Amino acid sequence: MSTEEELNAKIAALGDQIRQAKAAGESQDVWNPFLQEMIATKAAFKELTGKDFAPPPQQSKKKASSEPEAINQEAFDKNKEKRAKKAAEKAQREAEKEAKRAVRAQREKEKLDKLAGVGQSNFGDAPLVQSLEVTDKTWTSVGALKPSLAGKVVLVRGHLQKSRMVGKGAFVVVRSSLYSVQGVAFETKDGPLSAAMVKYIAGLPAESVVDMEGTLSVPDTPVESVTQKMVEVHITSFHCVCKAKTALPFQIEDAMRPEPADEAVGEYNEDEEIVHDDGFVHVGQKIRLDYRWLDLRTLANQAIFRIESMVGCLFREYLMKNGFVEIHTPKLIGGASEGGSEVFQLNYFGQPACLAMSPQLHKQMTAASSGFERVFETGPVFRAENSNTRRHLCEFTGLDFEMVIHEHYNEALEVFNDLFIYIFDGLNERCKVELERLREQFPFKDLKYLRPTLKLTYAEGCALLREAGVEQGDYEDLSTENEKKLGDLVAEKYGTDFFFLDKFPLAVRPFYTMPDPKNPQLSNSYDFFIRGQEILSGAQRIHDPDYLEERAKVHGIDLKDIKAYVDSFRHGTQPHAGGGIGLERVVMLFLGLTNIRKSAWFPRDPKRISP
Repeated sequence: MSTEEELNAKIAALGDQIRQAKAAGESQDVWNPFLQEMIATKAAFKELTGKDFAPPPQQSKKKASSEPEAINQEAFDKNKEKRAKKAAEKAQREAEKEAKRAVRAQREKEKLDKLAGVGQSNFGDAPLVQSLEVTDKTWTSVGALKPSLAGKVVLVRGHLQKSRMVGKGAFVVVRSSLYSVQGVAFETKDGPLSAAMVKYIAGLPAESVVDMEGTLSVPDTPVESVTQKMVEVHITSFHCVCKAKTALPFQIEDAMRPEPADEAVGEYNEDEEIVHDDGFVHVGQKIRLDYRWLDLRTLANQAIFRIESMVGCLFREYLMKNGFVEIHTPKLIGGASEGGSEVFQLNYFGQPACLAMSPQLHKQMTAASSGFERVFETGPVFRAENSNTRRHLCEFTGLDFEMVIHEHYNEALEVFNDLFIYIFDGLNERCKVELERLREQFPFKDLKYLRPTLKLTYAEGCALLREAGVEQGDYEDLSTENEKKLGDLVAEKYGTDFFFLDKFPLAVRPFYTMPDPKNPQLSNSYDFFIRGQEILSGAQRIHDPDYLEERAKVHGIDLKDIKAYVDSFRHGTQPHAGGGIGLERVVMLFLGLTNIRKSAWFPRDPKRISP
């Protein structure tokens, strides 16, 4: 392989040949081969040296000088040193400027990152909870936040009821079940609470599910807008667990505004708008029921349905203590009617069937014909009645019991008497917080009841009405208005909101009701009332099949429709009595609510079958 010097010499020789040919006037055909060879040689030079070929610099002619060559060289060296020094100083200045620019840029980036919350883990959207892991985190319920925990770091989860920005801080209200607490977060210059964090907290959609962590403290003045008035959380960490994706149809705060008391009787129209003159936004019943899952979040509803749950618990608790057995009866009944009543009919694999109006047949069958003697059930009851009132539903929860008796149906009445007192006492004792929450939105008077429960005969009740100028015959059925009026009269005269009437006219009771042995126009039946409205209907039942068929004929009932019912009494049946209680109506009236839909989880009436 040729060396760099050899290639330089060859390129120079080829250049001389080209110049000589051109000088001699030779054509391109003569000197072009030299040119192509030169180009190839230059390429070889670049491949060898890594640089393009350049002819060696020509020696400049020395200027004539009278000074010796040594003096010129010395001056040249001094200038070279000066130039190098200046270049070094300039490079240093540029480096210093560049370093300062980098520091400023880094400082600005850190400032912007801090404003944006970059690198901060104490706020933001939490990962989707998919049961990936179990951490050592411990959540504290909002209801447990009390001054005794002041100074402790707490972590709570709940719905973000409200968030607002005030200056460089954010105030929030986090709500869980029956309780709510205020949280505060103020931007710190060098601390963990950045402007981005405060902005994030204040900007979250209402009703998002959040985790709020911070130090519990006691504010200077009580926080009146929450239930936990004597504490607040100084936020150090705030994460959104599940963000509300769409705009709320109404604000929960608006849905929790106090409402005036009204009569829980009369017609009901869910489209009717109630006008309030307090200047605040109020949420109507229709939109509440359209978005029932939201409406149920209000503190009042949290209280209502916890109280309702306790009614069922106390009902079951008392009866279990007194020898009753819980049963579970079918709600699909064969035939197109149940004792001639209006029912919801359906096709059961080609056979006519209906939804049960009550567990009547099966509770009698199990108690009196099957040897269980004392039974009870909690279950749905269906009524195909086109009643658009404040106290009627097409589906409600029935609390039923049936028991055998030895001599007199008063044995069952004594159980009912003790049962209701047990329930009322239990609610007042076990649901104090719930009752307090409810009163904040729906003020009501405590239920007044006597021990033992006041008992009036139907005739005595009718006499009270006539004394007050109300037309009411002893053998006529009580209208809704007269029931309410009687409740007011009893409360005024006897000082009780709870009583029962005994010995109803036989003509207004079901065919299976045992007639009064002394007066054939009366029956061994009874109704219990709260605040002038019926909450229980019951009686001694006819346990003799022949007598049962006789009474069915009087009521014009086709015996084929009740054959299965009557047949259950043909193999020896004990005398028995019982009754059915409407759970939602008990809750509504105990709490003084104005509409039974307020005590039904997802109400079903003639105009509503969703959600």
